[in-house]
Amino acid sequence: MVEAVNTTTALMGLLGTGVGLGLLLIAAGWRGITMRWPRWGGRNSGETGRDPLRARWLLAAGAAGIMVAIGTGWLVGGVLAAMATWGLPRVLGSNKQHARAVARIEAIASWSEMLRDTLAAAAGLEQAIVATAETVPEAIRPEIHELTFRLERGDRLARSLRHLADQLADPTADLLISALVLASEKQARQLAELLGELATETREQVSMRLRVEAGRARTRTSVRMIVGVTMAFATGLTVLNRGYLAPFDSALGQIVLAVVGALFTLSFLWLARMARYQTPDRFLTGLDALHSHDGATASAEEVQA
Repeated sequence: MVEAVNTTTALMGLLGTGVGLGLLLIAAGWRGITMRWPRWGGRNSGETGRDPLRARWLLAAGAAGIMVAIGTGWLVGGVLAAMATWGLPRVLGSNKQHARAVARIEAIASWSEMLRDTLAAAAGLEQAIVATAETVPEAIRPEIHELTFRLERGDRLARSLRHLADQLADPTADLLISALVLASEKQARQLAELLGELATETREQVSMRLRVEAGRARTRTSVRMIVGVTMAFATGLTVLNRGYLAPFDSALGQIVLAVVGALFTLSFLWLARMARYQTPDRFLTGLDALHSHDGATASAEEVQA
């Protein structure tokens, strides 16, 4: 009887949460508010697109939470299961975000070397960019292709490079693009030597990141083992010795379970923060929009004159 009441309470809580979220979405749609999902790690870390599996992970988290809540009769347990299904693979799984960031930095270094070698053959900067578009590494190839498309349709080189900086959104790319912008506007000398030095510095940064990630991998492996043993122990008790966990059926037990879950959540958030790279701030931010605004202002002044 008590278990049935707890199950009913869990279902009512989950349904109430779903109704509340649905009302919030309806109100947001009625007011014309665009709902955006937060990005994991931010743009400066190399994450430039949305995770295509995000919806599937949300469905899996919701299903896990409902199953745990129904199976145990614990509303808090269902919430914690949903949070674990959503968050643990991102904290303890393979660091795809780091791999993408490293691949992008390596691609920037390779493109810098390609431009250096092409410029050494007495080619102009714009011609060098177009010539290297098909051989540039895959990590930045779509952005470079769009840059060449802009150049071929007649856009100015400096403005197209500023747009490329906003697309890549990477501090390392800002260094390279700032050198290219200066060369296109001020006719900077010894650009080839500067590109070679930037490529060397960029590859040293990649080596540093790989060394740091190798050290963090050991910590991540230890945490995986701790989490795996904890989850296996809790699942075994729930399935094989349900009476041992009977104190959690009460309201006080749910409060204690919530406190324990909050401590685990804080520890994993701390671990995720430790694993996040503190990249320097970008200095070529919003230049494409700023340039467009300045160009529109200048055109308006010419019309008035």
